[in-house]
Amino acid sequence: MADTHLAEQRLESLIAGSPIASVISNPRVKDNPIIYCNAAFVALTGYGEAEIIGRNCRFLAGPATEPWLTEMIRSGVRRHAPVLVEILNYKRDGTPFRNAVLVAPIFDDEGELEYFLGSQVELEPDAPTTNANRRMAASIAVKTLPPRQREVLTEMAAGYLNKQIAHRLGLSEQTVKMHRAALMARLGAATTADAIRIAVEAGL
Repeated sequence: MADTHLAEQRLESLIAGSPIASVISNPRVKDNPIIYCNAAFVALTGYGEAEIIGRNCRFLAGPATEPWLTEMIRSGVRRHAPVLVEILNYKRDGTPFRNAVLVAPIFDDEGELEYFLGSQVELEPDAPTTNANRRMAASIAVKTLPPRQREVLTEMAAGYLNKQIAHRLGLSEQTVKMHRAALMARLGAATTADAIRIAVEAGL
């Protein structure tokens, strides 16, 4: 029970406080179902939490969803690599929306794939530069980070936890935590999920 509670707390810490619609899925279960979603995802899609949990994220697809973009997401999942695409999705009431979808792996302390993070940003219709502007803003924000913080952010975007980042960069875990807190404050990232999204948007 304690382990389950700790796992739930960790999932909450990843996305619960994020203003960005986000989900966590479990790749160790058949079809990589969603196991946690935040309030922003419920608000964006119109689905209730009970309708979301247990389903694969492709339930947002519809008649005009681009299959080649769906395949790009699947490819990222297969490769355990972060991927960001703009794809046509559908809300519960059938309303189509252009969705900037990020899918990124999260590894456990042993370096094994544990979860996938999915986050969604609705793009304004008839505003093709919206995502380009987001990418530019992310790139500018990341460039303001000191080199070591950029290194830590790059490792975070690849799905590594503090312990693994410390090992990979030859730092103490406490130092990594310090850099992580500082870079998230500089980026205005409320959660790890938000920081990862900024990193991927910036091209890290």
